[in-house]
Amino acid sequence: MSPEASDSGLPRLWATWRMGYIKGLHRRDADSVFSQLPKETDGPENLIVHRGVTCYVVLNLYPYNSGHCMVVPFREVGELSALSPEERLEIMDLADLVTRALRRALDAQGFNMGMNLGKLAGAGIPNHLHMHIVPRWTGDTNFMPVVGDTKVLPESLEATYAKVRDAIRAELDEETR
Repeated sequence: MSPEASDSGLPRLWATWRMGYIKGLHRRDADSVFSQLPKETDGPENLIVHRGVTCYVVLNLYPYNSGHCMVVPFREVGELSALSPEERLEIMDLADLVTRALRRALDAQGFNMGMNLGKLAGAGIPNHLHMHIVPRWTGDTNFMPVVGDTKVLPESLEATYAKVRDAIRAELDEETR
C-alpha cells in the first residue's frame, strides 16, 4: 500500500500483516514456530522449500529481500555448541545449496548470511538458532529504506517459493548425476 498523510502530516504506511507478527511475539506456546512448522505438510502455506536430515530450509515470512531463506535445525537448539556435528555440517551444506539455488532461481549476485542465536536474536524464541541467507543484487538498496524506512519487495512469497523450491530440486538433481 502507498503511504498516506496522518493528522500530524507524517506519512503513514499501512502494514496490516504486522499485527499477526506482533501478537505472535507474546505467545506462550510450549513449542516454537520453528519446531511446529516441520510438523506441517510442505508447501507455500508453511514456506518450507526443502528438508534435510537434521535441518530444513524455509522462506522467511518477513523477508529483507525476495528469496530470504533460513536454515533451521529440526530440534530446538539455542547455542552452536549444542549442535551435533551432523547438524553443524548440514547447516553449512544447506546454506551452500540455498545460495546455488538462489543464484539459479533469482539471479542473486551476492548474499548476506548470518546466524541468530538465542531468544533475543531469534525473534523472541528461546532455545533456538537459525541461519539467514539473504540474496543481494546491485542496486537493491534504494531511497525507500533510507528515506521512507520501508523495504519494497518485488515478488510475492508464493512466486518466490515456487522458484526457490524448483531451483533446489534442480541443484540436487545435478549433484546426483
